[in-house]
Amino acid sequence: MGARDPGAFRAWLLNKPRKRNPELTRQRVLEAATREFAEKGLSGARVDEIARRSNANKRMLYHYFGSKDDLYLAVMEDAYRKIREEEKDLDLTNMDPVSGMRELVRFTWRYYLENPEFIHLLNNENLHKARFIAKSKNIPKLHSPLVEIIEDLLKRGEKEGVFRADVDPVQLYITIAALGYFYQSNNYTLSSIFGRDLFAPHELEARDAHSVDVVLGYLRP
Repeated sequence: MGARDPGAFRAWLLNKPRKRNPELTRQRVLEAATREFAEKGLSGARVDEIARRSNANKRMLYHYFGSKDDLYLAVMEDAYRKIREEEKDLDLTNMDPVSGMRELVRFTWRYYLENPEFIHLLNNENLHKARFIAKSKNIPKLHSPLVEIIEDLLKRGEKEGVFRADVDPVQLYITIAALGYFYQSNNYTLSSIFGRDLFAPHELEARDAHSVDVVLGYLRP
C-alpha cells in the first residue's frame, strides 16, 4: 500500500479487521429484535430477519441471547427498563405534588405516542397472558421505584391538602397508563367509529389535556 495512494488506503481501512464490541452488538440485536417482535409478534418474528437487521450472524445472536424465547424476554425487559429510566429522569420527587403528577401523566402519554413499538410489545405479551415476563426477575424490580415515587407524590399532596387521602398508587398508575394506552392501541377503530381522525395533532393535544384533568380531578380532595 503506497503512502500516496488514498484509494488503496481507503480499501485497506474498510477491510481492516474490526475489534469486537460485545455490548454494541448486543444493543444492535436488541433494537432489531424490538422492531421485529413489535411488527410480527413472537410467533411471526424470524431470527434470520433479526440477524439481517442487526448485521449479526445467527450464531452470534444465539451466543448472546440463547433461544428466540430468551431474546424475546430480553426485548421485553429492555422495553420496560427504558420507560422506567426515563421516568426516573423526570426527577418527580423534587417537584411539588400537583406539578409532579401532571408531568407523570403527560410523560406517560407522550412516551406511548413516541414509542408505538412499546404498545405493540405489550399487546403481544398480553396475548401470551404474560407468560414470558412472569419469568423475569428484573421487571418487578424496575417497577418498585415507580410505585415509591407515586406514593411520595400522593403523601406530600395529601399533607399539603391538594390530594385526597387513601389513594392506591398502583391503581392510580394503571389509570394513568390506561388513559394513553387504550386511546393509542385502539385509535384506528375509535377513529372509524366516531368519524374523527384521533391521531390529528389537535386531537392528540386535547387528549393530553383531558388525561391530566381526569387524574388531577380524581385526586382533588
